[in-house]
Amino acid sequence: MSKLKNKVTVVTGGNSGIGFGIAEAFRNEGAVGTITGRNEKTLNSAVEILGTDFMSIPGDVTNMEDLENTFKKTFDRFGKIDVLVVNAGGVVDGQQLGTIDQVTEENYDGYMNLNLKSAYFTVQKALPYLNDGASIILIGSSAAHRAAPGMAIYAAAKAAIIAFAKGLSLDLLPRKIRVNALSPGSIDTPVFGKLVPEEHLDEVKQMWIDITPVGRQGLPSDIGHAAVFLASDDSSFIVGTEILSDGGLTNISLMK
Repeated sequence: MSKLKNKVTVVTGGNSGIGFGIAEAFRNEGAVGTITGRNEKTLNSAVEILGTDFMSIPGDVTNMEDLENTFKKTFDRFGKIDVLVVNAGGVVDGQQLGTIDQVTEENYDGYMNLNLKSAYFTVQKALPYLNDGASIILIGSSAAHRAAPGMAIYAAAKAAIIAFAKGLSLDLLPRKIRVNALSPGSIDTPVFGKLVPEEHLDEVKQMWIDITPVGRQGLPSDIGHAAVFLASDDSSFIVGTEILSDGGLTNISLMK
């Protein structure tokens, strides 16, 4: 398997969940590179699985110095970067999501900084280290297309990520750098444990299974396979668009 043989990749938030699924799929296709994250314990365990062709760099994507450090260290070891996956995001520790009457300015800023601002500046800080013709994959979400209680801020941030894929592609056309969004649906990852009390976890997962047309939650490997496609030359004619990897959740309605 060599669709990404010797391609230099960076996956932010690659230490667990969807990010690790993407990094593992890249490794299986011959890629090398870097995973980042804030949790050094999970970073170390993830890079042990990925092997010696990957390294881990602790860092916070909302911190500009950490971003610059990630790309410089990657370049110093591997050379110019061929694939950037802007995956870090999701739940902000200690910050609640809720309806508009519940959310504070601090909550709003926390979610927008992690899920939107950081994505923009991750791309910006990577530019000096990217090869011309590189592929940038922004991780969106099916939440951008479906309203859910208390999720307006997160959904808005992910909708903006999809818009970024279009606008940034236009900015980067002179360098033949492709930017696309990859939007997961409900994926079985540890994030559920942060959002749902343990006693309700199985119930919530089953709810997602019931409304997903393929009849199951997604796995990180499902997103990994889609990311390999967007990272490889197989998708060379795809630019500025979104791929939904959501088991039909967004576009197919189940009548019950």
